[in-house]
Amino acid sequence: MHSVRPEIRVMYPLILCGFAVFLILPLGFLLIQSFTTNGGLSLENYLSILSNQKLIESIGNSIKVSSLAATITTILAFMLAYTVHNTRVYRPIKIAIKTGVLLPMLLPTITYGFAIMYSFGNQGIITKLFGQNLFEIYGFNGLLIGYCLYTLPPAFLLIHNSFQYVDRKFIVVSKLMGDGTVRSFMNTTIRPLLGAIGGTFVLSFILSFTDFGIPASIGGTYSVVATGLYQVMLGSIPDFQQGAAIAVFMLIPAVFGVLLLQYLDRFNFQYDSFSDIDQFHHRGRDLFFGIFSSVILLCMLAIFIVMFVAPMVHSYPYNLHFTGKHFASVLQSSDLVNVYKNSLIVAALTAIFGTFVAYSAALLNARTTVKGKGALDVISMLTNTVPGMVLGISYLLLFNGSNLKGTLLIIVLCTIIHYFTSPYLMAKNALTKMNPSWETTGELLGDPWFKTVWRVILPNSIPTIFEMVSYYFIYAMVTISGVIFLVTAETSVVASKMKELQHFAKFNEIFVLSILIFITNLTVKLCCNLWQAKLSDKIQARRM
Repeated sequence: MHSVRPEIRVMYPLILCGFAVFLILPLGFLLIQSFTTNGGLSLENYLSILSNQKLIESIGNSIKVSSLAATITTILAFMLAYTVHNTRVYRPIKIAIKTGVLLPMLLPTITYGFAIMYSFGNQGIITKLFGQNLFEIYGFNGLLIGYCLYTLPPAFLLIHNSFQYVDRKFIVVSKLMGDGTVRSFMNTTIRPLLGAIGGTFVLSFILSFTDFGIPASIGGTYSVVATGLYQVMLGSIPDFQQGAAIAVFMLIPAVFGVLLLQYLDRFNFQYDSFSDIDQFHHRGRDLFFGIFSSVILLCMLAIFIVMFVAPMVHSYPYNLHFTGKHFASVLQSSDLVNVYKNSLIVAALTAIFGTFVAYSAALLNARTTVKGKGALDVISMLTNTVPGMVLGISYLLLFNGSNLKGTLLIIVLCTIIHYFTSPYLMAKNALTKMNPSWETTGELLGDPWFKTVWRVILPNSIPTIFEMVSYYFIYAMVTISGVIFLVTAETSVVASKMKELQHFAKFNEIFVLSILIFITNLTVKLCCNLWQAKLSDKIQARRM
């Protein structure tokens, strides 16, 4: 590591000040507001929540449906990842799993509810295939399906990544030692992944518990804490102090989740080396997991296929003749086009400046010896813990009387902070693995630190930077929980506009906007992946 240069001493406080203003200060103000009443500071807001039977029921409903969704999602994610890594299922099926399971990430969560309505409703595609309603979609059942669809992609990514660090050599050893199937499975597969499995459950629970898009579209009369918070903050008589107290309550599951993750971390262990060993042939195992994974993927696609069918026919499901009038209507509507433009601007600015902030923070942490750099890891954990709705309310309360109110800039800032953790960890992991002597060599040659970063470190980080850009862009396009309290008529984005269109039952417009988001995100993702692959090849060739 090089010595702490003056430019580093300036850069580090600037980043910390930025997080102090746009993360610590809003959350602190939110906490103060939760204790504020007409008579000063007191526990009245919290006592009011505890005495509100309907609100307590909403919190209980959220815990109930989120827990079940997290359990189902964790099991499904594990089985899909197991199919990819520990079976000899045909390679095309494995590629389809790794690609198809991630597609829902390219859509706003509010779209999930509408897709479920058009799939399982009275006139839905799946309902027509079975000839009858399979179940009531509004309320608990719809939320459960929606949460599973929403949390399955990140849950799969987490377990899929952990599977790559499990040494399959021990499976062979266990078999040779005569262990039974269950004992071998528990010791060589479940045991090494216990921390990741627990983390997947916590992640899925928190995402479900704090999501607003799915209950907003298909929650019906089944009240959950997210919709309760929305009604308190933006209802006929807004109550900001009561909303602040509810927001603090939403932090409690996240805090318990972090504590549980710290406990589960003790079950993680490292191998001295990894062995690339093929699995034993087991026809029954491969057949079961191949069919199971294919069914899961087909079910996911069946739910979302209606999103592409409905806006392309005259009047689904009554007149199924092809038409382009719904797309033309959206493209000719200056209001909807402006909303889409707002989303593009927010996503582009978030991707550019978010990547810059996350990469700079990771650079200071991984490549310098500046004192107190561990604070950046704490900030990363905090941003990962705070739900989007809570952060949005914090911004609404703190910046209510400022020039930031009602601007695209405040939406960009909130989104950057909300999704900071993953891009920061991507950059930190990549920078940590690079040669630590590059800065020292630059100093010996008389080069300033920034010059070494620009000429050596940054070019070797380009693949990771593209990954960070695509992450920020995609999530900025689909987020609704973090911005629902910050948008105005002029700064509305696509995800929030869908909430408005729902009140007028304009589902064709909703699906057209969803398709635009999907195509945009897919294009950005594919382009970033293509450039990332090309640059990775160039870097690898340069090292050889």
